[in-house]
Amino acid sequence: MTLRVGYFPQNNSLWVLRHRGILERSVPDVEWVDLRSLPAGDRPAPTEGLPSGHGDHLFDGGYDFIGTGSTPPVTAQAKGHDVVYVAISGPRVENGRIVVQDDSPIAGPADLKGRRVALGHGSWQTTLLLLALEKAGLTWGDIEPVDAYGNAAELFLNGDVDAWVGSYPYLTDVEKRRPVRTVIETPGLFSHRSLWFTSRAFAAERPDDLAAIVAALKESDAWIEANPRAAAELFAADDGGDLDAWEHALRTRPWGLNPVDEDFVAEQQHAADLFHANGLIPRPVTVADAVLPEINALVTAPAS
Repeated sequence: MTLRVGYFPQNNSLWVLRHRGILERSVPDVEWVDLRSLPAGDRPAPTEGLPSGHGDHLFDGGYDFIGTGSTPPVTAQAKGHDVVYVAISGPRVENGRIVVQDDSPIAGPADLKGRRVALGHGSWQTTLLLLALEKAGLTWGDIEPVDAYGNAAELFLNGDVDAWVGSYPYLTDVEKRRPVRTVIETPGLFSHRSLWFTSRAFAAERPDDLAAIVAALKESDAWIEANPRAAAELFAADDGGDLDAWEHALRTRPWGLNPVDEDFVAEQQHAADLFHANGLIPRPVTVADAVLPEINALVTAPAS
């Protein structure tokens, strides 16, 4: 039976795994599904909801397994999808933050009120921004969120937005071209982890394939950590980006798979509650419902 794995550059681990052939050693029939090639589906205005395509495609035949940031599995649960977490990365707090141009009058999160803020809506960036607003006593309705995946840096440099939830390596290029100032750091607000999830049905019916994916990701992540320059070449070849910037980004990120622990569940639950309170998901969710002890045991098991 074909194993379909959804991947894109934003989940660095799966991007490298797709290009190195490790998983194919144990699962010969692997279909790699580039998430960028799938229909986007309904993408609500950023003031009205969260996009749900990443979770939806687990249940419409798009793929069997996926890696993203922290937001999509919460969105999937809110849609009624029966997802389960497989593993999480270590904290990636150095990967991004909220910035303004150096001469901006914005001094802190409270000053974002009424401002245009660019972000990749539906990603970890939505979570970080909501947490920053909460800290300042603001809500999603107090800002003008601008959904800008492909051109956020351009909007920021042109002054078309007042602030940007930026991430590396894209921040590297902007910092070379224009002085920027950090308004909100990620540490202390958000652990910003990569994570991997699947459907409960896949986890129950195809445990051997799931175990093969976990083992392959562990091996691949160890290779990235030992060979960041070679790994960076796989990303720069795709987007034409700066090889040094990609290498820097990969060197500063944690590698390896961790089980889903209580601290992560609490952080996810807090984010899910904020999504609901701000009208971005249609109903409350219980994050712990998507955590299975047997999968945590799989992730922590020593390599065979």
